[in-house]
Amino acid sequence: MTEVGETLHPSDQTDGPPHPSEAQTLFGQQKACKQFLDAFSAGRLHHAWLITGLRGIGKATLAWQIAKFLLTIPIQREDSGLLGITETPTNLRVPNHHPISQRIKARSEPGLLSIQRTYDEKRKRFKQIITVDEIRKVNSFFNLSAVNGGRRIVIVDSADDMNQSASNALLKALEEPPKNAFLFLVSHHPARLLPTIRSRCCELHLETLNHSNMSDALRAAGIDLDVFDLEALLELSGGSVGAALTLINQNGLFIYQLILEILATLPKLDHNKVTSISEKFSGKEWAAKFDFFCSLLDMALKRLTLNPIDRNTTKTVTVLNEDIIFSRLCPDQRAAIEWATVTQDISIRLRQGHAVNLDPAALILDTFFKIEECANKTAQ
Repeated sequence: MTEVGETLHPSDQTDGPPHPSEAQTLFGQQKACKQFLDAFSAGRLHHAWLITGLRGIGKATLAWQIAKFLLTIPIQREDSGLLGITETPTNLRVPNHHPISQRIKARSEPGLLSIQRTYDEKRKRFKQIITVDEIRKVNSFFNLSAVNGGRRIVIVDSADDMNQSASNALLKALEEPPKNAFLFLVSHHPARLLPTIRSRCCELHLETLNHSNMSDALRAAGIDLDVFDLEALLELSGGSVGAALTLINQNGLFIYQLILEILATLPKLDHNKVTSISEKFSGKEWAAKFDFFCSLLDMALKRLTLNPIDRNTTKTVTVLNEDIIFSRLCPDQRAAIEWATVTQDISIRLRQGHAVNLDPAALILDTFFKIEECANKTAQ
């Protein structure tokens, strides 16, 4: 019997919501669901699907819902109606009490294989890539006889994590798919995949969620939205439930507010504030958040850079006290160019400095000194 895997929990899953294999509702992705159901009902079901879109908007949830759906629907027989059923399905939902759902939860469904980055017991962390050995399991799985003549389904989450050898190995499964075998590749950055992989897949593109869908999805994940600045949470997460949950779990709104408080002191940088925040990275708790801090700083600078453009197109959406700070630091297009340049430079310096294990506190200080230099050129 082929099991789903050693664990159902992918290495990049956000804490809080149920695993995608157990999620009952997919919010805001009716278009993608209809695209798949239309192909299914018309008998034009492609053997390989590339599920794309922003990280954290439901791609893995959709892959698992489709997998359960396909495993529960009988394969068409000549003496039966369309696909062995009398009515065209209108949704992908399979209840959690269904035997298929129960076997998937127990990691014992023989018709399904899940491929993801594996856990390195020696280093106590997830591996950075999906290796060729993991992808070879796909070909072996597809070569097995399906139970009761049913379908065989593989989910790769995410395909972006495959190294070159793994990508090449996957091509064999895409080029020579056995009958009733289906491959679902979850990808946050499809442009990074081999063109030969993309060309052999039918794409299901998921859209970013609007605020209403975001709120519904977060409440379904058990989040009490009344304790957060909801407008800031929804805006900074950019239509991604995963990003919103990360902001919640990592106290992101508080950290973002600290960044804005420092930016508010420019063009004369408050060295005490900068020193205070940089010293936090000397402790274990904040040292683990360095990458997250850098991503929030990068977000703040990019939003600052876009401020005059958004004002001119009347699409500006600011949260917390961004509008006052950004309007003063980046009042026009000339200033935006200055900030765009320094933002790119800072991103490279932080990435390179972290890669060679430079002191995070020193990197933070150096970064804000660079920001101060730019503010002295642009601030009104």
